[in-house]
Amino acid sequence: MQQGFRDRSDAGRALAAALAHYRDRRDLLVLGLPRGGVPVAFEVAQALGAPLDVFVVRKLGFPGHEEFAMGAIASGGVRVLNPELSGHLTLQSEVVQQVAEKERVELERRENLYRKGRESLELKDRCVILVDDGLATGSTMRAAIVAIRAQVPARLVVAVPVASAHTCTELGREVDEIVCAVTPEPLASVGRWYRDFDQTSDAQVQTLLSRAAHEPPRLPQPGRA
Repeated sequence: MQQGFRDRSDAGRALAAALAHYRDRRDLLVLGLPRGGVPVAFEVAQALGAPLDVFVVRKLGFPGHEEFAMGAIASGGVRVLNPELSGHLTLQSEVVQQVAEKERVELERRENLYRKGRESLELKDRCVILVDDGLATGSTMRAAIVAIRAQVPARLVVAVPVASAHTCTELGREVDEIVCAVTPEPLASVGRWYRDFDQTSDAQVQTLLSRAAHEPPRLPQPGRA
């Protein structure tokens, strides 16, 4: 594996370097897509001196082949279907509805678990950096983009350590800026570009959100990179 990352924290520090031009913006907010995007987003938020929050999105997987995304849902009732599939098969509305309802339950469970009654941070008129640990088809990220756009941020940036070059280009048309640190061809899978790609747990997400809320950001010292 070339140009890979040790783990999500290492990827987050590398990504933060590519986002250094946003450091210390007073309107800046970093959002992580749980679960795997949160350790990456934590490092970005710490390096840029920004608050951290989560934005919950759930992939809609094909029944029996859940690794293939037919779309995604996000907070606020947003549902996005994968446009690349529209010419290859007809998705029966009842199948989509059944999968979406199941994922909606999990989406609400995660929001309640991570927030513990805390309101989500205001996105209107903020510069929002939306972070995940990687992009393959982009269905999950696309649903998040639609949902966040509805809240009228001043600027929306998508940032990931690794992505398909095609997906990076396509999603770049939907946001103000996209930062993809590595765009290998072929991508094969996001996990291939991490030496440690163990699943992030709910407990880890909660711990990082708590740390971000109570620890000051690790800003660079004067005269140091």
